[in-house]
Amino acid sequence: MRKVVVYELLSLDGVAESPDGFFADWDDAMEADLAAVIKAQDAVILGRRSYEEWAGFWPGSDIEPFATFINGVAKYVASSTPLDRNWANATVVEGDLVDFVRELKNQPGADIGVHASISVARALLAAGVVDELRLVIAPAIAGSGRKLLEGLPAVRLESIRSTTSPTGSLLVDYRVVA
Repeated sequence: MRKVVVYELLSLDGVAESPDGFFADWDDAMEADLAAVIKAQDAVILGRRSYEEWAGFWPGSDIEPFATFINGVAKYVASSTPLDRNWANATVVEGDLVDFVRELKNQPGADIGVHASISVARALLAAGVVDELRLVIAPAIAGSGRKLLEGLPAVRLESIRSTTSPTGSLLVDYRVVA
């Protein structure tokens, strides 16, 4: 069975919204971490807001390795309306998101990523379909913004890995314990 892996950039106080506001440095360890995460994925679930923002940026970007990955990977978008922007390999999720992801997990393939989509990550965590959290935590307090884990029910996690990057960001991976 495929794994659902949530990869998020957070401030120390748990804010996931607008990470460019609290990440001042991106170093080689963070780059290697992201490369390892996306190398294992062949599908991505995005929320409508992230899709619209990213569809306006990534198709013309040369920021590697993510640009090549996100432009080529199958993208499933949680949206109740048709997409405003066309982007290669993007499909609107028909029906219930959680049911869709459960079915996708049972199909052949590699890991399924959730990137930047706070509401999608929360919904999938609350429904118990997330297998791993891969977090990059900036050495900064955002002070305000949407938090990734706010409002979730209790979820038990098991630490898989933790390390500190040269610029002080924490790279932490957790497995969701059923």
